[in-house]
Amino acid sequence: MRKLLIGLRTSVKLMILFVVSCIVILAITMSVYRPIYSVYFDGEMVGYTQNKSKLQGRIADFIENGDDDNIAFVQIDKMPEYKLCFVKRDIETNDDEIYEKVTSEGQDYYKYYALTLNSEEKVYVASFEEAEDIVNELKEKNSNNVENLAIEQKYVNEKKETTDKETAVTSLYQEKPKVETPKKSAGTVKSASVGSGFKDVGIKFIKPITATITSRFGSRWGTKHKGTDFGAPTGTSIKAAAAGTVTYAGWNSGGYGYLVIISHGKGVQTYYAHCSSILTKVGATVKAGDLIAKSGATGHVTGPHLHFEVRINDVAYNPEYYL
Repeated sequence: MRKLLIGLRTSVKLMILFVVSCIVILAITMSVYRPIYSVYFDGEMVGYTQNKSKLQGRIADFIENGDDDNIAFVQIDKMPEYKLCFVKRDIETNDDEIYEKVTSEGQDYYKYYALTLNSEEKVYVASFEEAEDIVNELKEKNSNNVENLAIEQKYVNEKKETTDKETAVTSLYQEKPKVETPKKSAGTVKSASVGSGFKDVGIKFIKPITATITSRFGSRWGTKHKGTDFGAPTGTSIKAAAAGTVTYAGWNSGGYGYLVIISHGKGVQTYYAHCSSILTKVGATVKAGDLIAKSGATGHVTGPHLHFEVRINDVAYNPEYYL
């Protein structure tokens, strides 16, 4: 029993001695060395940091915000790696150098708002509010192209030059075409009788608009419909059906609204009614396919369309015979 106690006492002493030795060794080690993170980037050791969370937080903030007001984010394909190690206390950390090394490899992506016209980018501004203000001012000025303007958010890897509001409005504004008032000597709009069958005039006509027929020539609602109606959204292009001379281009109070009349010779005329705008003038010589107006809903209508007539010596014939 006594030997057992002596052995136990000896073991305790040895254990105490071991623990004390470890503490002394650790104290000596810690007085010379300290725990720190070595940092590797792209397989290369680039320095040391005491606080990897703080350093990585700086890098993450740069990726999210960049260093420019217009930068949306920065793409960095490779991230630093951290390894815990012990180094001598005189070894210095170099967080700023590591940060510069990592962020210098990034690709900046800038955020802009592009004002597009018919899908073509025209000007750039820094915020959606600026873009919206420009569009609203163009609407107030009744710019002819406002229906074809759009605002698109863009992320690009090159810095764009932004445009101030006044310059953007000036560059984008398009004046609406003026509707010509017909001269007294330019021709008149006469009532026409309705012919039947086909009367050959030796003129080749083309379809004046890309649209579907919504109402045909002939009896309609108890009257005689003197032309063919093509249903088309307001602003659809209207083209001359054949070569000739414009003899009327303006407002007609008889229900046609804005009206264009083209004389093709041999007593043949074509009528283009209910236009939203007129793009030709009295006396103009046109070829088949020339743009002369835009479809609309002016005059006596129930919706936007083109009313197209073919008249021969003031007798209206079915346009479908000639198209």
